Amino acid sequence: MNQRARIVMSDDEVTTFLEESRKLQLGTINPDGTPHMVTMFYGLVEGRIGFWTYGKAQKTRNIERDARVTCLIEAGDDYFDLRGVLLYGTARLIDTPADVLDIGMTITKRMTGISDAESTEQLRGYVEQTGRKRIAYIVEPDRVVSWDHRKLATPASA
Repeated sequence: MNQRARIVMSDDEVTTFLEESRKLQLGTINPDGTPHMVTMFYGLVEGRIGFWTYGKAQKTRNIERDARVTCLIEAGDDYFDLRGVLLYGTARLIDTPADVLDIGMTITKRMTGISDAESTEQLRGYVEQTGRKRIAYIVEPDRVVSWDHRKLATPASA
């Protein structure tokens, strides 16, 4: 078995990794063809990456012109601790206020670690106010690449 095959995550491992992570590097395509990279907090919507942003942000303008995106989620500092998922897909616009609010709440709860009902209701006011100028996207994946270098620390099976 080659080294690349040894480090690929299973579908379940990818799902768990995405559930445990909170931030991603989002790549969109600028008008001149260069990549536009930003760090975003994200949430999961029926297992797919969801993010929100201001309607006039550069990433929004880029996605309006070309909906192809790349999402990179990584963890680990040392080589044998590196794990990651690289997701290529299409950003699907979510712009109904209720759906934008739902995605905003999902992201904000993950971002803050708040999950109890009382604190969630306190967050809702902030998210509703902030969400007035925001839109959201769900990433429809086309291809997923993953790696978990921790698997290199274990002997390869014959």
